[in-house]
Amino acid sequence: MTNSELDMVQVDGLTKNFTLHNQGGIKLSVLRDINLKVKGGECVVLNGPSGAGKSSLLRCLYRNYQSDSGRVLIQHDGAYVDIVSAAPRDIIAIRRHTIGYVSQFLRVIPRVSTLDVVSEPLRREGYSSEQARQQAGEMLERLNVPESLWELAPATFSGGEQQRVNIARGFIRSFPVLLLDEPTSALDAVNREVVISLIEERKKLGTAIIGIFHDEDVRERVATRLLDMAPLKDAA
Repeated sequence: MTNSELDMVQVDGLTKNFTLHNQGGIKLSVLRDINLKVKGGECVVLNGPSGAGKSSLLRCLYRNYQSDSGRVLIQHDGAYVDIVSAAPRDIIAIRRHTIGYVSQFLRVIPRVSTLDVVSEPLRREGYSSEQARQQAGEMLERLNVPESLWELAPATFSGGEQQRVNIARGFIRSFPVLLLDEPTSALDAVNREVVISLIEERKKLGTAIIGIFHDEDVRERVATRLLDMAPLKDAA
């Protein structure tokens, strides 16, 4: 069975609350009873205003946030694994082999070069340093990051340059599942087109993509379908 025939991601009844300990333990409902299925080759775009919980949902899918209830089933190594209840070692394996995540912000170790930041996912997979850095250079070139910056640490780069490094790192491997949190927000028109092309290529390869795109044109061009979300106004 191919990825296009499988639900690579299946979300059932997902709920997430935040407890404000510095405000008397007030609980805020961020996500309630979210249900979603995504097959390989689909790009499901989370659609809704600021505060609707879109980024929180992505973080729950990646297990940066611990959900309060529900299931997040990920097709990993030939079986479904529930991200909500999985052991830490299983989460590490899933992140290493199955789920890629392009967040809004680049978080890197100071003084590590851009080539090493981008090539690190390949080196984890067993590529030689030379092979990984070569492919990283090709991806950076495609995203119009000047070669003069490749050996420098990206912490000093502009916001748009850092975002392109972030995208290069996220797309350097073909993960079966890819989470994208506003990947085009800091990009000019030329580089937005590059990212759109990368997304379309991953869809053709059978990647299941879940993303947030505030740029309406980008959203309409990449979305297979939308998941409409709205803020929850009542406390949990």
